[in-house]
Amino acid sequence: MLTTLKRIVQEVNQAPNLDEALNCLANSLIEALKVDSCSIYLANYEQQHFLLVATQGLAKEAIGQVTIGFSEGLIGFIGQREEPINLSDAPSHPRFKYYAEVQEDLFHAFLGAPIIHQRKVLGVITLQQKKKRKFSEDEEAFLVTLATQLAAQIANAKARGSVHLLEHNVPKDWQKSLKGVPGSSGLAKGTGYVSNMLVNIRNHVPSRNADATQQVLLYRNAVKQTREDVAVLSERIQGEVPDDVRAIFQLYHHLLDANSLGREVEIKINAGWDAPSSLKMVVETYISQFQTMSDPYMRERAVDVEDMGNRVLANILGGEAAKALKRIYPDNAILIAEEVTATMLAEFPSSKLVGIISMRGSTNSHAAIMARAMGVPAVMGLSNVPFSLLNEKEILLDGYTGDVIVSPSATIRHEFGLLIQEEQALSERIKTQDTLPAITVDNCVMSLLVNAGLSLEAEKNDNPYSDGVGLFRTEIPFMMRERFPTEQEQVKLYRTLLQAQPNKPVTMRTLDVGGDKPLPYFPITEENPFLGWRGIRLTLDHPEIFLVQIRAMLRASIGLDNLNIMLPMITSVNEVKEAKRLINQALYEVSEEAAEKGEVIVAPKIGVMLEVPAVIYQLPQLAKHVDFFSVGSNDLTQYLLAVDRNNARVADLYDSYHPAVLAALYSIVQQANELKVPITVCGELAGEPAGTVLLLAMGYRKLSMNNHNLLKVKWVVRNVSLQQSEWLLQRVLKLDNPRDVRQEVNLYLETIGLGGLVRAGI
Repeated sequence: MLTTLKRIVQEVNQAPNLDEALNCLANSLIEALKVDSCSIYLANYEQQHFLLVATQGLAKEAIGQVTIGFSEGLIGFIGQREEPINLSDAPSHPRFKYYAEVQEDLFHAFLGAPIIHQRKVLGVITLQQKKKRKFSEDEEAFLVTLATQLAAQIANAKARGSVHLLEHNVPKDWQKSLKGVPGSSGLAKGTGYVSNMLVNIRNHVPSRNADATQQVLLYRNAVKQTREDVAVLSERIQGEVPDDVRAIFQLYHHLLDANSLGREVEIKINAGWDAPSSLKMVVETYISQFQTMSDPYMRERAVDVEDMGNRVLANILGGEAAKALKRIYPDNAILIAEEVTATMLAEFPSSKLVGIISMRGSTNSHAAIMARAMGVPAVMGLSNVPFSLLNEKEILLDGYTGDVIVSPSATIRHEFGLLIQEEQALSERIKTQDTLPAITVDNCVMSLLVNAGLSLEAEKNDNPYSDGVGLFRTEIPFMMRERFPTEQEQVKLYRTLLQAQPNKPVTMRTLDVGGDKPLPYFPITEENPFLGWRGIRLTLDHPEIFLVQIRAMLRASIGLDNLNIMLPMITSVNEVKEAKRLINQALYEVSEEAAEKGEVIVAPKIGVMLEVPAVIYQLPQLAKHVDFFSVGSNDLTQYLLAVDRNNARVADLYDSYHPAVLAALYSIVQQANELKVPITVCGELAGEPAGTVLLLAMGYRKLSMNNHNLLKVKWVVRNVSLQQSEWLLQRVLKLDNPRDVRQEVNLYLETIGLGGLVRAGI
């Protein structure tokens, strides 16, 4: 059975689009299981029905025509129950409904399984037999297993818009709604811009063309141009690389030969596909063949095949492909990339950037944090959507809900514009209190600090509305280079920051790489990087890196008294002791150097980030060795809930309002206050209106957030009561799911006149 399953899945994967893949699947199942009929129905939630999209055994003319309501017949029954149904005589079942168009009069035995992706029923797959019999447990298990594998393919195809039967009556320019993960709050209306867009054969959506002669000519001209391009490249690198590396181009020439790849491509063209689609099918088959080879060298050649395919595709597309590679930034641009990086944001004109879409990442991935720091709306995790669907299209982006609307209708565009105006009006209202202190209506004083380090140029100047820097991420300068920065380079950067705010505390976190923040010149390959070699673990293993950074921080602070040093990813007291030993060593060295020049250096305060759940039970021991605590709510949430915050599949489970997370935060601040150790929250929760209210009620008096959120949080603080917030907290701590927590806080914000922030912060 497993061999059969793998074969069927492989055949389906090689189909050019989902409609043909499902037809292939129906045929393969009939042959493999010796049944009389196999049919696939896909769900249409707008119309609230299942549509027959493929069948072998029922009437072919019913494909794309027969619809079954979500509450009708056995198909609807399977969708409602979300589990398989196995019947020896389907017509005798009370939920059976006869559809004359499908001509299933002679069928009795029935087995149907739901196709479910991330808790949503996408369709139903059925097997039918003319004779009365119960399908075996093996057959049922086989169909369920196949349905689970099919689910992801259907979800991806719907996202790409390549389920033609579902959309055959939809206008070509009709708006398309996509769903991602909220990355950075805000609304944006602009034009999609794919950063450094390279032609990618994997993202090409197949289509047909009846003019085979013209398509063959187009393909042959592209191959000719590619041959010339490859020859130029081969000559250019002669003498610069070993001959075996240069020999890779011989593979390109071989594949471009008319008797190799060319013959197969032209067969596809003559079968009715256009040149790009035919190339895609053949190249992806070659890629699959290379990837399954046992020899490691040959497996690596799959990359060369794909690169060659991309080159030919670029030449087929011609002017449009060349145009896509030019760096012409449109006004009101929504930046689109596989994964948004610091360098992308640094090179993009900020005056033209209104939104961000990152195909990878989730709510608290590094790209999302950067977007929030810049105050730019962002949607993450929009995976398996081809760039061609978004590039140069009008896009409405909702960073609160994760919705992306492509080519919106006039009505939707107008309504979205009104929402943007309302959001801008709210921002103007908040700015009227920007110079006032952060004090609640019942005189509880809060200290509001900023998180810095993501946009260096923007953060070199003092923020007059903040009480200092609660977190400076030192890893960004490391990530922006092709090598480790020198001590002097770090001194220059840190000195600029410390001098910009000489009368305010600046907390610098030591190098925190690994997980979702790799260094390009120091690769770390791990199966689970978030539980691996990162943060203090890495720097203690490399004291030469740690000592250079600490020396740079200390040298930058000479003559000043505002440096705090914070250690990330602490899990034990021993890590703190070892880190302090190295800090004291560096302090002794720098102090001697300073004394020789008549300069004075003040020993910085040392603190730890509380982000690993283990430290919750070690606070009394840690308090003996540190001067302050800082809660990293992002990682604390991730580790408490066992959710990879970069994994879009489980992004819905990542929630800082989870009762367990709130209970942990409450326990931490209670212990810290008893131990008389100052404590700050520097995660994303501190920059949200709901989070601000709950953290205030718990007893936190220092919050650190992105610049963009500071005035909003100050406005919340000035309009809430500590006493009322504490009453709210007691109600919230009794709730058992994050949704109820949010609703409770929403209601409170509404009752005190802060309803405008319900959309903008929760």
